[in-house]
Amino acid sequence: MTSLDKPTEDTEADDARAVTEAALFEAFGGVRGMVETVLPGLLFVTIFTINKDLHLSAIAALAVSLLLVVVRLVMRDTVKHAFSGVFGVAFGVVFAMMTGNAKNFYLPGMLYTLGLGLAYVISTLAGVPLMGLILGPVFKENLSWRTRNPGRKKAYAKASYAWGGILLAKCAILFPLYWWADTAQLGWVLVALKIPPFLLAVWLTWVFLAKAPAPIDVFAEMEAEEKAEEERKAALAAERAQHAEQGEAAGPRHRREA
Repeated sequence: MTSLDKPTEDTEADDARAVTEAALFEAFGGVRGMVETVLPGLLFVTIFTINKDLHLSAIAALAVSLLLVVVRLVMRDTVKHAFSGVFGVAFGVVFAMMTGNAKNFYLPGMLYTLGLGLAYVISTLAGVPLMGLILGPVFKENLSWRTRNPGRKKAYAKASYAWGGILLAKCAILFPLYWWADTAQLGWVLVALKIPPFLLAVWLTWVFLAKAPAPIDVFAEMEAEEKAEEERKAALAAERAQHAEQGEAAGPRHRREA
């Protein structure tokens, strides 16, 4: 390797890391997505800790979730993260209101976390790591990593195991608290466990993918194939037109010779 090759390789590596960071930021919502995830639960547990009013706490959490969606709509931003928060809070409100138990506000989210953790592990054991299904479209590689890019498949498997392990460890803390702790204690622990495990999982995903081979851009491949097909058809049409012109030019010459 010459002295001129190393800067080029370093630049390509930096570009790959930047692309990975941007993709993870888009997929997981970034700082704003984290705020939208934490704020409703934080508001619920704060109000409930102060006055033990289930209805007021639930209504306030649902209202702030809807407000976050409205803000995104006004700003014409993507609403998928805010909408997911609304659905989660709405299910929690329904569970809590129907049972009259404030702790059940957290139960749907806890069950979702458990199911998601199991999905990460089981999908990886089945050879189709969930992280690859989530990030494949973001990297414009779709499912090409499964058969054409084994290095990325391995990275997606590691990332999926990391997410699964972290989420299941979180559940191992929360479910005993659901039975033994009161609502305020469970709520504050749940709020405290929102961001740090998430950041750890995202960081590990970035580490695994930053070291993996570059994604295969299947969209660019499809565009190149379509362009090549169009050029082939254009060349074939031009060839036919040329033969037709030659045939028309040969017709009068044959008649003159006759």
